[in-house]
Amino acid sequence: MKQNTTRKKREGYRDRVLVTGASGFIGTNLLNALAREKIALRALSRTYLTDSLEGLVDCMVIGDMATADCRRALEGVGAVVHLAARVHVMNDKSQSPLEEYRMVNVAGTLNLARQAAECGVRRFIFLSTVKVNGEETRKGKPFTETDLPNPSDPYAISKLEAEKGLLALSKQTGMEVVIIRPPLVYGPGVKANFFRMIEWIYKGRPLPLGSVHNRRSLVAIDNLIDLIICCIEHPAAKNQVFFVSDGEDLSTTDLLRRLANALGTSAMLLPIPQHLLKMGFKMAGRNDLAKRLLGSLQVDISKVKRLLGWQPVISKDEGFRQIAEWFLGLEDHR
Repeated sequence: MKQNTTRKKREGYRDRVLVTGASGFIGTNLLNALAREKIALRALSRTYLTDSLEGLVDCMVIGDMATADCRRALEGVGAVVHLAARVHVMNDKSQSPLEEYRMVNVAGTLNLARQAAECGVRRFIFLSTVKVNGEETRKGKPFTETDLPNPSDPYAISKLEAEKGLLALSKQTGMEVVIIRPPLVYGPGVKANFFRMIEWIYKGRPLPLGSVHNRRSLVAIDNLIDLIICCIEHPAAKNQVFFVSDGEDLSTTDLLRRLANALGTSAMLLPIPQHLLKMGFKMAGRNDLAKRLLGSLQVDISKVKRLLGWQPVISKDEGFRQIAEWFLGLEDHR
């Protein structure tokens, strides 16, 4: 990952960094980036890490973070990056989804944070979500950090509750807190909906998305990781909330076309009018899918640029090139 020239070179940085959720998509990328910068690392994970990180990271495997004693893992740690979470679950079948999310995302986060404060951790970085602010924005009216939160599903509600608990804990203990609210994160190794979308394009499936005029913010994994590392030590990040993105918002139509170009193919996009698509999604009971594909969801990153001097380290086209190269590599080995 290219180093952000807006951030001074880290010389003499000696704090050990603890990363939770270390075996996940973001966690693995973060550990690799921190290891390249020779920062002392410790990881908390439900599973052991990949062989590529063996010897670089002191890994501890734990169970339920809501009740876990994490003090041994926190010894000598200056900063915690908390990525572990119960993420958004499609078609959640649990009897009380909100309580399931609260157990991991609120109780687990605050249990770790209280112990971190007791152990003298200087800064606690929490990866939240844009969904804390809501599911949709008006086109050209991105969310800012001063907007009132408006979560609508159990995942987002739990993340907001964790944010509030962390900020209250910061006031009580003096431990610094940084909250980052990313939109959709993409990059090599991504799974779920973004991966399926790439498969649709690669296989040449016709998609009725050739006339969508929304605007969506995305963030490449390299850009998110760079901001997290910046927030580990930047003094102006103390007790702040930040949005992050690539700095370029796309319509769903443009997103599919540019991904296709990166894959070396053409997207088969049928120009179905957007109002007809909305009707079709509604009749199929998929208003949630209509929001993701047809609605706008934008974030304003002017605060993080101004306060931290941060800029995205790669462009969206470079992010798409990287994910296409990774995907085509997978196809070559099938």
